[in-house]
Amino acid sequence: MRLDRLDHDQLLARERELDSTYQRFRDADLTLDLTRGKPSPAQLALSDGLDADAGGYVAADGTDTRNYGGLDGLAEARALGAAVLGVRPDEVIAGGNSSLTLMYLYLLNAWLYGPAGPGSAWRDGGAVRFLCPVPGYDRHFAILEDLGIEMINVAMTEDGPDMDEVEACVRDDPSVKGIWCVPKYSNPGGQVYSDTTVDRLGRLGTIAGSQFRIMCDNAYAVHDLDDDPPQLANIMDACRRHGTEDTLVLFASTSKVTRAGAGISFVSSSVTNLATLRKRRQVLTIGPDKVNQLRHVRFLRDLDGIRAHMRKHAAILRPKFELVLQQLSALDGAGMGSWTSPRGGYFLSFDALPGLATGIVKLAADAGVKLTPAGATFPYRRDPDDANIRLAPTFPEVAELDQAMQVFVVCVQLASVRRRLGS
Repeated sequence: MRLDRLDHDQLLARERELDSTYQRFRDADLTLDLTRGKPSPAQLALSDGLDADAGGYVAADGTDTRNYGGLDGLAEARALGAAVLGVRPDEVIAGGNSSLTLMYLYLLNAWLYGPAGPGSAWRDGGAVRFLCPVPGYDRHFAILEDLGIEMINVAMTEDGPDMDEVEACVRDDPSVKGIWCVPKYSNPGGQVYSDTTVDRLGRLGTIAGSQFRIMCDNAYAVHDLDDDPPQLANIMDACRRHGTEDTLVLFASTSKVTRAGAGISFVSSSVTNLATLRKRRQVLTIGPDKVNQLRHVRFLRDLDGIRAHMRKHAAILRPKFELVLQQLSALDGAGMGSWTSPRGGYFLSFDALPGLATGIVKLAADAGVKLTPAGATFPYRRDPDDANIRLAPTFPEVAELDQAMQVFVVCVQLASVRRRLGS
């Protein structure tokens, strides 16, 4: 029954009932964690074959992967990244285990030295601002905050960022130097950018100020839950159509494909952009872990091999996402919040009634369930509506997830009823 259809006595009775259930959860001394989107041990075990003898250490071109060199990564690793990102191998650098490191390096280089080399340093041009679709990924925001780049909230829609808002900001303010994008299964909402959104992103470089960059973290490019997943239009192709290839910087990794702490990362951009980034990498490193790159290529083989491997992940993850949605269905039609139903990725986004997210997170923590802090999905950790909560169902076992979601739903209901009562 909808919350706004209950009279005062009914609300009091419902509050007593919910509080009794909540106290039972508190007395159970639970220790459950839904804070981060980590692969479960069962998912990590899918890649134990990486440790098998794969035929020595020599790459296809004769490179001894145990030695120094190969700043751009193995040719076969770059080809694998190109297949995932939908670009050419000469537009890819294959790095170490963390795409976040490559993102930070790219923005640090743009800030200090300029994305196009001498004379283009962002810090020399006055204020620097960045567009951040919200709710979004806290680690993206942390990079900008660390560099002192001002963040501007942009609303997310079912089709991706509100492109009317994005285009207005880019056209009217030359200090806007970029935008964060997670185009497939956005973190945390799970949106897949529409073809129209992708095309409009490709056009941004025609109206943006100097050295504008689209920081496109395609972290979930192959992380489908369905056998017939939604298709993301090729963003680099959109940029080529509009002559804006230099605006796009793509990132991906195998962190949630094989081993979260021991995968391969990829950065892709125009050949011109990569040449500028390469100069910084020549100072930073002598080369990535090519042994790890080689074993990944031999294990995953190609894009078809990756997709076959990811179907095994989906078999583990799909029941967890279904369970979360089943538990949230208790809130259907109650006027206590809304949530996304992603078809892939690692998260769901829940919007409570405005002003309740912080209280719900605290209620859950007091009952032994840790959630991502309220506000984490917004720049500066400030959700203006105090409504959004990111749910990360991937790591716990199904039984633990079931219990955690029972607690979460009761916390949402209890906070909502108490709001209605004015208590």
